[in-house]
Amino acid sequence: MNLSKKLLLALAGASISAPLAASAQEVASLNGSAAINDYMQQQDVDRFRAWESKNQVTSVNQFSDVLPTDWAYQALSNLVEKYGCVAGYPNGKFKGGNAMTRYEAAALLNACLDRISEVTDELQKLLNEFDSELTVLTSRVDGLESKVGQLQAQQFSTTTKLKGEVNMILGGVPDYDQKGVSKDPNRTAFNYDVRLNFDTSFTGKDLLKTRLRSGNFSSAPFGSSSNNLFKLDKAETARDGRDSNVWIDRLYYTFPVGKSLKLTAGTMLRNTEVVAFLPTAYKAQILDFFGLAGAPGVYNKGTGAGFAAQWKQSVKKGNPYFTFDTSYIAERGNSSTTGMFNNDGAQNINAQLGFKGQNYGVALGYRYGSEGTRTRVGNGYAGNALLPGQTSNSMSVGAFWQPLDKGFIPSISLGYGFTDLSGDVSAANSPTQRFSSSKAAVSSQSWTVAFRWDDAFVKGNSAGFAFGQGANPNNAATAGPACNATTACANQNDAMMYEIFYKFQVTDNISITPALFWVDQMVLNGVGDAWGGVIQAQFRF
Repeated sequence: MNLSKKLLLALAGASISAPLAASAQEVASLNGSAAINDYMQQQDVDRFRAWESKNQVTSVNQFSDVLPTDWAYQALSNLVEKYGCVAGYPNGKFKGGNAMTRYEAAALLNACLDRISEVTDELQKLLNEFDSELTVLTSRVDGLESKVGQLQAQQFSTTTKLKGEVNMILGGVPDYDQKGVSKDPNRTAFNYDVRLNFDTSFTGKDLLKTRLRSGNFSSAPFGSSSNNLFKLDKAETARDGRDSNVWIDRLYYTFPVGKSLKLTAGTMLRNTEVVAFLPTAYKAQILDFFGLAGAPGVYNKGTGAGFAAQWKQSVKKGNPYFTFDTSYIAERGNSSTTGMFNNDGAQNINAQLGFKGQNYGVALGYRYGSEGTRTRVGNGYAGNALLPGQTSNSMSVGAFWQPLDKGFIPSISLGYGFTDLSGDVSAANSPTQRFSSSKAAVSSQSWTVAFRWDDAFVKGNSAGFAFGQGANPNNAATAGPACNATTACANQNDAMMYEIFYKFQVTDNISITPALFWVDQMVLNGVGDAWGGVIQAQFRF
């Protein structure tokens, strides 16, 4: 087979098989062979022809880098002299060693075919010789067209991605003794928490987030409505008390303004999800408290109607940068009775200033809370919802560091939070919701130290250990004996919390995490100790 035949066959194969290399997204936008042809021509052929016309040659000798001793010299000579469809570069070089894109191959073949007005004997022989190969390539194109049609008919959406997460948790808290509860939740339970995320983008840079959620945890000791230090990160309580309840727990839209600013608005927006980063590298997803950077007052996961702005310093990739985030979220903002701009709308006003590098980060945080807001997980009164007339101011500092190489050295995360409560609560009429004093000037503080090992013992697995102090009232002794219905907070000490876990990454989408945790000086347990454990199976798709 001579070189001209080889070259022409290569060009034909590149032209016919080029669509097979297209990505799934490109293929989904095509519609048969006509659309494939339009797609190729409109994208590159015009541009290639303009370049070709400017740099057209009439003799192969015009190329300074093509010599008669080159293996493709005769093939190039035939293409130039017989068909006139070979172009060079402005500097007089052909650059035969450069790679050719599939668009350039298609454009070059198209330019050659445009100059052939009839099928010559030589060309007919060439077509006959490679008839079987061309038949195979044609069959592949036909198969591609069929698959494109099937993809268009069955695709979920061209703009939306569905991401799911299912958590099944077997857990219990032996010897748990919550005062005032008719039946102590000290048995082993098997529950679920399901999340379905619909992530929609219209421009490739914006995001419309819609999330459906369902769970069947009871309120104590793990569920979302429990004012308890054993609140789990993956535990939601059914809204109507039934297993079958499904609701929307995220609904917001984020879009960029310039290169450094993002704006967000939504009717179900969470303040911890509109910050550039949380200042922690500890991601156990077991106890909720240890996922809040030691500051459940600032990062209280306030969720409701609101707005947010995120600013990130524009720097070269890999360089450290500053961030500033702020949000306004009213947890009762969807009610026409309270409204989202009134104090009784449970307002959360957050701000965070951060500095982040490749493997470290530090952030200062602040949150103002009006009545109805609360510390995410608290010990006794530190976590109760604020009463009419009360306000809170929470501050935090957090930092983390991660080793660049996974191994024996763990990541380290440190966090501290302080919350100051003030306001007259004389309007409260429940003994569990008021102090004997007319003022509720009860502040609280919290902190955490956490370690996490990636690729622990086995690649893909992880392990971690964390300890710290929950949101504990600092001056509870001044609050009088009626801190809650059964316990005098005057005898309360700092509540210490501990957690250890090991995550088995079974596959890319399935993991199993056993974990143990312990809390001492817990108000809801009569200022006593309690421990528990879970086995969490997580499925992602």
